[in-house]
Amino acid sequence: MYGLQRACKGNPSMRILKTVQAYYPFQEKGGPVVKVRAIALGLAHRGHHIMVVTADFGFEPSLAPTMNAERCRWGWHAREQGVETIFLRNWGHYRALTLNPGMMNFFAASVKSYEVVHIYGLYDLLGPAVAFSCRRHSIPYVVEPMGMFRPIVRNLRLKRLYHVLLGNRLLRGAYRVIATSEQEKQELVSGGIDPVRIVVRRNGVDVPASMPRAGSFREKWAIAPQTRTILYLGRMVAKKGPDLLLEAYALWRRESRDSVSSVLVLAGPEERDGYSARLKALAEELGIRANVLFTGPLYDDAKWAAYRDADVFVLPSRNENFGNSAAEAMACGTPVIVTDQCGIAPIVNGRTGLVVPYDSNAVAGALKTLLENSALAAEFRDACPGVARDLSWEEPLSQMEELYRSALAAAPAR
Repeated sequence: MYGLQRACKGNPSMRILKTVQAYYPFQEKGGPVVKVRAIALGLAHRGHHIMVVTADFGFEPSLAPTMNAERCRWGWHAREQGVETIFLRNWGHYRALTLNPGMMNFFAASVKSYEVVHIYGLYDLLGPAVAFSCRRHSIPYVVEPMGMFRPIVRNLRLKRLYHVLLGNRLLRGAYRVIATSEQEKQELVSGGIDPVRIVVRRNGVDVPASMPRAGSFREKWAIAPQTRTILYLGRMVAKKGPDLLLEAYALWRRESRDSVSSVLVLAGPEERDGYSARLKALAEELGIRANVLFTGPLYDDAKWAAYRDADVFVLPSRNENFGNSAAEAMACGTPVIVTDQCGIAPIVNGRTGLVVPYDSNAVAGALKTLLENSALAAEFRDACPGVARDLSWEEPLSQMEELYRSALAAAPAR
């Protein structure tokens, strides 16, 4: 899983504090939960002391069997493979934004114990709170916006207000700002971030030691072996374009002789704004509802089984700083289609799948190519494992260690 490269005299261990709005076991909050956990565990396995501070969205020890958890004055204190996690008690929340009454006291009391801080995401209160404590005690911090820097899709006025009141100062005080692709870097530069202060560090993919049995997903959902299966796996939000995929699938079915024996699988947690209901209504309107399967969220083995049994995976996002789900699909040997708005597009293009514009006709054309050109699909499928191996976490983890040490070297004496 991770290289067990322990800290030594020439490479001393560091005390690193990480803050993120949502963390494991709340996988329904999306890919950042998986990413932050992978980095935290990977650095702990390399000998560093890692503390993750996050919000409590209803933590119970039964939700996280890999963690040892107990109540503490702040909420819950959990341990997993060398990573400590504090789930701060919530007073309330609006969408992903939470109000954590103890956060200022926690950071004031604890931040001095750490050498460097890594803040993930924007549009929450945890990042600005810990950044304030960092500036007060001359502790360097880095910020990883995770694709949130440019306000899009919803709550645009509130997000712009956040930047004016909190975000701009948070980013100005950071030692470095981390982008996960060149695409995200250009968004940051366009927004006024000095390119010298931006570090590009891709995400990785963490493959389980053993995959679920081939065919198990199809068996569970009564999908015949010969049925062409198109998979979307991610949060049901407009930004990720599942509506565009429905339109593209309907176009392909109308134009393809071979499209009758097919199913479009939309897998992911439902948002509270009724977006999933609108997707189902759209499928009815397009006349494809009988060929669209809404599975709800799939995690752990269920997720990997879906990737493995799909003929093609589609990530039709209108904006994606990287695209972890596409990397996971490739790790299972599944060809992918992504839009050119996904940070992972240069890695995919012509190697493991197709890159197309954010357009339903373009996605439909890519579906036709991959589902009706078996030779090309086999070529992409054969290339997937090698590309996925190149996306391991080892290189990003080493890059993070180097960045943290650079921040410590540049920080004023405390």
